[in-house]
Amino acid sequence: MNQIILQHDNVLSDVHMFLPKARQRMTRLNNVGQPVFISKFKFLSNAEKPERNDEGTRENSDTETHSAQEDDEEEDSERNVEPALDEDGDLDVTHRPRNDSTGDDSSRSREVVCPVILKQSHKSALQNEDDETDECFDDIIRLEHTMATPLEDVGKQVWRGALLLADFILSKPLLFKGATVVELGAGAGLTSIIMATLAKRVYCTDVGEDLLSMCRRNISLNEHMIERAGGEVRVRQLDWLQSDLCTDPDVDLSWTEEEVADIHDNTSFIIAADVCYDDDLTDGLFRTLYRLCSNFAHACTVFISIEKRFNFTLRNMDVSCDAYNHFRHCLSQLEDLVDGQCSYTVEQIPSTFPQFLQYERIDQLELWKVTAKRVPFDEAQSNSKQCTS
Repeated sequence: MNQIILQHDNVLSDVHMFLPKARQRMTRLNNVGQPVFISKFKFLSNAEKPERNDEGTRENSDTETHSAQEDDEEEDSERNVEPALDEDGDLDVTHRPRNDSTGDDSSRSREVVCPVILKQSHKSALQNEDDETDECFDDIIRLEHTMATPLEDVGKQVWRGALLLADFILSKPLLFKGATVVELGAGAGLTSIIMATLAKRVYCTDVGEDLLSMCRRNISLNEHMIERAGGEVRVRQLDWLQSDLCTDPDVDLSWTEEEVADIHDNTSFIIAADVCYDDDLTDGLFRTLYRLCSNFAHACTVFISIEKRFNFTLRNMDVSCDAYNHFRHCLSQLEDLVDGQCSYTVEQIPSTFPQFLQYERIDQLELWKVTAKRVPFDEAQSNSKQCTS
């Protein structure tokens, strides 16, 4: 087996499809027989970071407008030219030249990478020949992940929403420094690892034995970065469809009573990266946010990244963004909620912060901020009387 075979019900993250010059190395098979790969995510140097500023945007806009005017003039002139015909009288169409596959890589903005499974060496499954040269560097994150999974296993892949949220975290080091953070739907654990280089403690949560096992391995792969920063990551099970945190000591990765008290007393931030792709899961996410924030002793800020994915649906007979629309609906419901315990404000964060990791930051990537504040006791009593009257 030397290539990935995609099934009809599998989905593949663009992050894995278009990692430039990537070598996808299979390390093992997981508990359900899926091949597990390891990839390296490198922090961009200052010279590599794309510029994001208003002036540059305006300059590009002016250039595009000028070019558009020139194109219109060229099109007008071309309309007056007789169409070219071949010797048989058919319309002679000039095709756009294709990129030469042997040409310079710099001439192509995106290059499809075909994952190749390499033979595993006799070393540890977490090491290969290249790892010895970069394991001490803080500018490389190594992650285990799967590719081309069914929809229920997409958390085992890395998605652009996680990279966008990671960029935002890295752009606000003072905001997160020394904080206690809970990540919901952590998946492969990328954003928890990034957050742990700034925060005091990160509770990296998801559901599923196989997924949580992968997450723990990824934290071990990058432990040198976390320990050097003085952070800590605890992987815990958190099912959005359950009403309470599991504290059964016989259940793997359950919560201790001390940890439950810790998140209720000290959590300042909740983060979630690209987890709203199914309406039932989105409902579960917002119910979990509500339960957590209602039990917190103080205000909490939630950051949620999402990618708008357009699909043609038979129901609408048109291109739509159903999962995104439902997410926005849930945001509106949360903001309008009056329960006497918390008040919620919602705002979108412009994606103008620097890019620290290598990926394609498309316009469909969005970052949302939800601020949950405890309602003062007197105001809560007043709201309660209004609701009962």
